[in-house]
Amino acid sequence: MTLVTDRADFDDPRLAAFLQEHLDDLRPTAPPESQHALDLEGLRRPSVRMWVVEDAEGVVATGALAVVAAGHEEVKSMRTHPRARGRGVARGLLAHLLDDARARGVQRVSLETGSQDFFAPARALYAGAGFEVCGPFGSYTDDPNSTYMTRVV
Repeated sequence: MTLVTDRADFDDPRLAAFLQEHLDDLRPTAPPESQHALDLEGLRRPSVRMWVVEDAEGVVATGALAVVAAGHEEVKSMRTHPRARGRGVARGLLAHLLDDARARGVQRVSLETGSQDFFAPARALYAGAGFEVCGPFGSYTDDPNSTYMTRVV
């Protein structure tokens, strides 16, 4: 499987559909006040850098970095299409995000993900990349539906 990673083209309808699938997947996992995924407009903000991974069939993964504070960014919109899961796509994209952050002088990258079983693979991915559980950061507050993780880059 040949993969190409590039910055997001927000005018690409395939990206919009992929991101909507992400939001649809998350909807039943927690109450609305505990869901923190950004929609397409939120990802377009200048403080967000987003990448898309594609293969010959289309979009297989997305990931973004959003500024929390000077030197601190947050992983957002990490999703791998079900047909590409288990192939290391997310691991490669996460490494790409961390490399980008490091190259720009970011010192810390954090994330929020769900605490439910649905998110166990994501938590394992992040732990395998050196992220450790932490308390809420930025504008987050304690929430039993959320797991917060961070690492120095």
